[in-house]
Amino acid sequence: MALRPPPGERSVEELLGFGVVNLDKPPGPSAHQVSAWVRDLAGVERAAHSGTLDPKVTGCLPVLTGAATRAARAFDDARKGYVAVLELHGPPPASLESTVAEFETELLQRPPRKSAVRRRLRKRTVHRLELLDRQGRTVLLRVDCDAGTYVRKLCHDLGLALGTGAQMGDLRRVASGTFDDRDLVTMQDLVDALAFYREDGDEGPVRDAVAPAERALEGLGRVTIARSAAEQVAEGAPVYAPGVLEVDAAEGEQVACYTPDGSAVCLGPLVGEPDAERGVVVATDRVLV
Repeated sequence: MALRPPPGERSVEELLGFGVVNLDKPPGPSAHQVSAWVRDLAGVERAAHSGTLDPKVTGCLPVLTGAATRAARAFDDARKGYVAVLELHGPPPASLESTVAEFETELLQRPPRKSAVRRRLRKRTVHRLELLDRQGRTVLLRVDCDAGTYVRKLCHDLGLALGTGAQMGDLRRVASGTFDDRDLVTMQDLVDALAFYREDGDEGPVRDAVAPAERALEGLGRVTIARSAAEQVAEGAPVYAPGVLEVDAAEGEQVACYTPDGSAVCLGPLVGEPDAERGVVVATDRVLV
C-alpha cells in the first residue's frame, strides 16, 4: 500500500481525497446534509463532520473528506465554543452576572427528548461562560464547553436559576477543537474554488479552502515513525518500538502517528514505552493511508 505524499506536495485531487474544510455552516440544512453537499462537490465517496449542529445553528463545522473521515474520532472529545443569545422571560435581576458565573463549572445534563443519544444524566464542564453584552431581556453569552454539552439546556437552566425563565435564541459555534471562526469557508467559497480549478485550472482557491487532513489532528499527541514502520502500519501492523523516532505524548493518550515528512499514518492510544527495544508503542485503531 503506497504512502501519501507530504501535505505540501499533494495534488488537488489528493488534497480533496484527504482533506478538511473549516466550513461556515449556514442556517437551514442539517450538519449531515451539509457534509453530503461537500462530499458531492469534492467528488469523493465520503465526508464526515466534526460534531452535529441543529439545522438553525450556524458556524464552525469542520468537514473531513475522503479517507480523512477515518479520523473523525479526533473530534469526539474536542471542546466547543459558542456565542449564544439568552432570551429572558422577565427583566434581568441584579444577580444576573453572579448567577451566570456560577454555571462556569461541571454540570449534570440530561439530553433532550429529540436527541439521538440515550436520555441519561451525564457530566459536562463549562470551561468559560462570559456575559458579552445585554440589551433589555436579551443577553449575549460566550460559552466554551465539553463536547456534547447542550447549550439550549444550559440556557433553560440559567433561566430557572435567575427566576425569570429563559430560552435560547440564536446560536453560533465559533470553535471546534483547534478550529475556530477566523478562517471559515462558506459553501459559496467552496463552490467557487472548485469551479475555478475545474474550469480554469486555478488551484489557489481550492488550496485556500481545503486544508490537508493533518490540520484536524493537531489537538492529538504526536508520534513520528520511520517510513519503513509506516509501510508496515499500512498493512495492518501496530507501531513497534524500533520504528518510533520521536514521541510528544503521555502514555494512554490518543495520538496521531506521522512519517518524518509530516504525513499522517494512523491513530491509536500510546500504550508502551517509546524507548523500549521491542513491543508495541501505539495500538493502531485507525489507519489513514
